[in-house]
Amino acid sequence: MQKPWTALAAALASLLLVMLAPPLAHADDVGSTTEYVTISGADDTDLKALVITPTGRPGPHPLLVMPSAWGTNNLLYVGAARRLAYESGYQVVSYTSRGFWDSGGGIEVAGPKDVTDARKVIDWALDNTDADPDRIGMAGISYGAGISLLTSAVDDRVKAVGAMSGWSDLAASIYPNETVSFQTVEMLLAVGRITGRLGDDLEHVEDEYRRGNLQPALDIAPERSAATKIDLINANDPAVMIAHAWNDGIFPPGPLTDFYSGLSTDKRLMLTPGDHATPEAFGAFGLPNETWESLTRWFDHHLRGVDNGIDAEDPVRLKPNNGSGGWVTYPDWESVTATTDTHYLTEPRRSFERWQSTGGLSGDPATGWDYDIRTGVDTLANSGTLLASGALQQFADIPTGVSLPFVNRYRAGVWTSEPYEDGATVSGAPLAHLTVTPSRADTSLFVYLYAVDRYGTGALITHKPVTLRDAAPGEPVAIDVELDPVVWDVPAGHELTLVVDTKDPRYTSESRIGGEVEFGSPEDDPSWLSVPMA
Repeated sequence: MQKPWTALAAALASLLLVMLAPPLAHADDVGSTTEYVTISGADDTDLKALVITPTGRPGPHPLLVMPSAWGTNNLLYVGAARRLAYESGYQVVSYTSRGFWDSGGGIEVAGPKDVTDARKVIDWALDNTDADPDRIGMAGISYGAGISLLTSAVDDRVKAVGAMSGWSDLAASIYPNETVSFQTVEMLLAVGRITGRLGDDLEHVEDEYRRGNLQPALDIAPERSAATKIDLINANDPAVMIAHAWNDGIFPPGPLTDFYSGLSTDKRLMLTPGDHATPEAFGAFGLPNETWESLTRWFDHHLRGVDNGIDAEDPVRLKPNNGSGGWVTYPDWESVTATTDTHYLTEPRRSFERWQSTGGLSGDPATGWDYDIRTGVDTLANSGTLLASGALQQFADIPTGVSLPFVNRYRAGVWTSEPYEDGATVSGAPLAHLTVTPSRADTSLFVYLYAVDRYGTGALITHKPVTLRDAAPGEPVAIDVELDPVVWDVPAGHELTLVVDTKDPRYTSESRIGGEVEFGSPEDDPSWLSVPMA
């Protein structure tokens, strides 16, 4: 018996086909047709697809294959696909990834069967449409982006890839620095159960996760991570465009910038304000969108041979995460950072201006001090809410904020710089080097960097969690925490502030009430914060 949402998806697809069907036209009219089909994937699993075919153009046509995102179906890209077909002559196949909605099978989390599915969709298109076997591209959002990259590692027919809001390292995304990204994991599992059927591997992973055992998830992650297959991708040499949001709460941008730097293919990187999939979502429906416009130019150049100048442009294109600044371009990721400000942490103390204990970020090393905080209780400092916070930053320029005077200093360490009188631009990935002494073997820390005005109101620039596991209680340990990369314009007169506490609602914390963490700065290894600047 069909699940209700399977029947619903089929009905919606049929309705959309009627809406999108062009009027009867002469053979030489330029347009497109849309057909709902079933394609046999791995293990003969039925994959439901929309096939958008250009009309009025001589073939063969360059082929674009688009796997659906997590929890969505083949309707996701139909607006963009139709534009690609009738404006540029692409043969497009948008299909529902296995395990979701109207497709069969179970959710494999971009496993080998998903890659085989994508290759079989290519096979089907070459056999059943007027697609050109020498001009094949893949594109997708989120889950579809991951499957596209993974397919390009094993199928040299894929000549170009567009990966929007995807991932390169699955473990680093959902388990950053050995800290569970709780809101992400729970949302993905819930959406998977609502919109599809979990495969055997995912069922086992969830069962063990509920028992507190993350090892099965970590075991399957490398096979599902393009970062582990970068040599294969480089060998196949597809042209890869990556588009992502600074505040992506599901797949943070840090691993992707590392992946981008390791690519030796023709490549392009776009980073812009927003959260998971928000920068390109409207473009998927066919509305005007900067990401999709760039992606179309990318495919036009690499699949249609159009001399549109995209190959002469700086490939790294960044839009500041705050304010109304436009795109800034660079020849490579390494050029994003021009200089680095190194701030040494000083002992937190009370003063007339700061009624709670606050340390400084100094130009000179400050050693020999220690400062204790209690663990297991949250403070006002946090990373915001999955999807909502990044969207507010993108559409309303409203950052995740904090009132610094009210951050509980018994529960957090706080260090602040002198004001940047002329302003500054943070550009790259900040790095915090800290010496901490936990009272328990397992302790989570959450590291935040804020831009703070003279009234103590802070805007979150970037953050990162880190969990100490199996540490020796009472023994100091030096840790390096690389925060997620960002471009952030610090207004004139604002300070940079580093906050470290032990709870954050976005993540699972190993910190418990009753524990302590001591911050220090040994003479032979001062604590510091390195801030990349444009």
